[in-house]
Amino acid sequence: MNLIRHVEDQCWDVLQQVSDPEIPVLSVIDLGMIRGVELNQQDEIVVRLTPTYSGCPATDLLKAEITQAFEANGLTPVKVIVDLSEAWTTDWMSESGKHKLQQYGIAPPQGQSHSCGTHVALTDGITCPQCLSNNSKLLSEFGSTACKALYQCRDCLETFDYFKCI
Repeated sequence: MNLIRHVEDQCWDVLQQVSDPEIPVLSVIDLGMIRGVELNQQDEIVVRLTPTYSGCPATDLLKAEITQAFEANGLTPVKVIVDLSEAWTTDWMSESGKHKLQQYGIAPPQGQSHSCGTHVALTDGITCPQCLSNNSKLLSEFGSTACKALYQCRDCLETFDYFKCI
């Protein structure tokens, strides 16, 4: 295996350990926030990060945590670049990440986002992460954050956040 490929593999392993500050069970990899890792001509590791939205207040924190994780693993020098060339979408989330969301008590996005970049319409019938029933109703378009909606399961009566398709 060539050295560049080995370093890139190490980088992806380290990134899998960097958690999202809002949902700590998800890594930046699970969320699909890492758009690339490469070594540039100056032997600098360049990580391209696309936050879940352009005004995300955690962007600087994520950049710092990625840098610290790389430095702690001897992967230096590292440069984290915020890449807004494409808007982040829930389509970039890994299946493993969606499963982790459900285990954490947040219903994962169901379906794919619209190609025009708008939210998928919210409807009743989102799968409850507690009892897995589809017998749920929308309570509010906004849950604990703007990217989530609030639902209630009609079977187990639990309320839960649903991570909207974006």
